[in-house]
Amino acid sequence: MPHICLLLSAAALLINGLATLGRLPWRDAGVLNLAVGAVQLLLAILSLSGSATPLPASAGMFLFGLTYTYVGLDALLALGSKGLGWFCGLVSGLGVLLAGAWLAGDPLLAVLWLAWAVLWGCLFASLALGRKRLDPFIGWALVLASPATAAIPAFLGLTGAWPGGPETAWAAAVALAGMFAAARLLARREASAPHRAESLPPEPAAGQANVS
Repeated sequence: MPHICLLLSAAALLINGLATLGRLPWRDAGVLNLAVGAVQLLLAILSLSGSATPLPASAGMFLFGLTYTYVGLDALLALGSKGLGWFCGLVSGLGVLLAGAWLAGDPLLAVLWLAWAVLWGCLFASLALGRKRLDPFIGWALVLASPATAAIPAFLGLTGAWPGGPETAWAAAVALAGMFAAARLLARREASAPHRAESLPPEPAAGQANVS
């Protein structure tokens, strides 16, 4: 079940990144986020009824499912995003704790959780603290994280080829550091492009109360 959730996250990360970069409407992204979040929450609940899924894995599924559900509601209802930002800040801290919990048993998963914690932390900075200049970086980081932290690991897990050992974890850490560096370079190009990245997620529409 965790690997299925990870595969679904690959789709949500890609669509959210493209929406952040203004490549597609946030309303479209909101619908996908609600669908992915609902499925992940259902799978997380089902995982608690069996003994095969470790509790940290179930907790991670809940965190991802709640995040995507909240993003979907925020995008479709134009809630203002501040609450979503603080929620992302909380999840970022929990992601660091989960990375520590997985460090001994699954160092590769620990590295992935650190990368996700960085993404959630950036969302906290943008949505809760108003650091909107980070949005182009966030958009590209989400797009690149889709295959690097979700699709490829999910495929490895589903096929029974999940790698272990500290060597793999170190290689993944270097690769993900390169991913964030590439996102930074692409963000610089994005900032100078004719179109600008959208607010992440969009602000309330005209006539609605602005709670951000």
